[in-house]
Amino acid sequence: MTEGKLDLRTRIMIRRFMDGRMYAKNEPYDVGVIRGNVGLNEGIGELINLLIGAAASSFHSGAARVGVGTATNAEVATQTGLLSAAAYQPMDATYPIRSGQAVSWRGTFGGGLANAAWQEFTVANASGDAAKNLFRKASDQGTKTSGQTWELTCEVTLT
Repeated sequence: MTEGKLDLRTRIMIRRFMDGRMYAKNEPYDVGVIRGNVGLNEGIGELINLLIGAAASSFHSGAARVGVGTATNAEVATQTGLLSAAAYQPMDATYPIRSGQAVSWRGTFGGGLANAAWQEFTVANASGDAAKNLFRKASDQGTKTSGQTWELTCEVTLT
């Protein structure tokens, strides 16, 4: 008898635009991709509750947020979201998107939002401290400056 294995893979993509005009033209000056993360216990618990029909909040378009912060601490499953001053952005139109066994959440941070070092990333199922965060990834992705537009996409694939 062969045992099955459930694998969760993540990919975080940051498309960087010099300004809103370049964003409108879909001409990024840089695209960064990060792989891996640590699933947070609170987010895993929320997914399990959704699977069994227990009280839980889903990561749907009206509630979900992508988040960025400035903390550089390593990921630990017991963390409950981003560890530093953070910015959470609602979903772009039509997100999240499911394609096969993958789900993508995307939020766009315009010129006046999240102008700081982008060091940590998450997907949450609401805004504020009551949200459940699915995962956390720490990775130095540079500093967003005023006027720039950065687009954050977080994709999770189950295989």
